Amino acid sequence: MRHLILTTALAAASAAAFAQKSAADGIAEYRAMLADGNPAELFEAKGEALWKQKRGPKNATLEQCDLGKGPGVVKGVFVELPRYFADTKRVQDLETRLVTCMETLQGFNGAEIASTPFGKGEQANVTALATWIAAESRGLRFNLPQGHGEEKKMYEVGKRVFFYRAGPMDFSCASCHGEDGKRIRLQDLPNLTKNPGDGIGFAAWPAYRVSNGQMWGMQLRLNDCYRQQRFPFPGFGTEPTIALGVFMGVNAKGAESIAPAIKR
Repeated sequence: MRHLILTTALAAASAAAFAQKSAADGIAEYRAMLADGNPAELFEAKGEALWKQKRGPKNATLEQCDLGKGPGVVKGVFVELPRYFADTKRVQDLETRLVTCMETLQGFNGAEIASTPFGKGEQANVTALATWIAAESRGLRFNLPQGHGEEKKMYEVGKRVFFYRAGPMDFSCASCHGEDGKRIRLQDLPNLTKNPGDGIGFAAWPAYRVSNGQMWGMQLRLNDCYRQQRFPFPGFGTEPTIALGVFMGVNAKGAESIAPAIKR
């Protein structure tokens, strides 16, 4: 009888393990099929056109925008952001840096853009621009600079924010992304305290969200994480969002970027 019980238990455990593996494999196959026709390509095309288009009160292009490698240089900048910029005297990610360029070069009101809801007006254009610029670094590996004191400080701030527990659910970023092997339902949760691997976590955004048909940049991704933690929204380009980007980006050193990716 004991032999029969043991055999039955082992069979059940094997079946559960097989089902779990099959679910993960199925999700991977689903993502691979979606990637063949990633709608992010449409946003890439829009972003490239916006970069070269004369717009705003100054009727100028963004072709002299300095994203960290000199005016107009796009390739390779994405995998080195966020970083410190001397002209603004602060650490900026891709989206906030684009708003700075839109303000200084084209004459747009940066504060108005920052307060515009995601996916609306100039915010939608910022997302398209970020999508194209990210695509120009696809296949490159993350190597965020940490030479400036402000960059090092933002990493430490981001680390504190990542592990800070609060809100009605007593959640933190680390509640979901602080350990290996976690998942929500069928969704694997990468460990963002270290390099989670190529194209995972920080190395996958901006990404097209199939579930709502929207293109999401990292700023929106972080705002949605705050929503899921039941925290107040941090606002576009605020220090906690930049600091979290630095923390995750530095931890992802060596990971290959697949952005813009596609998500469920």
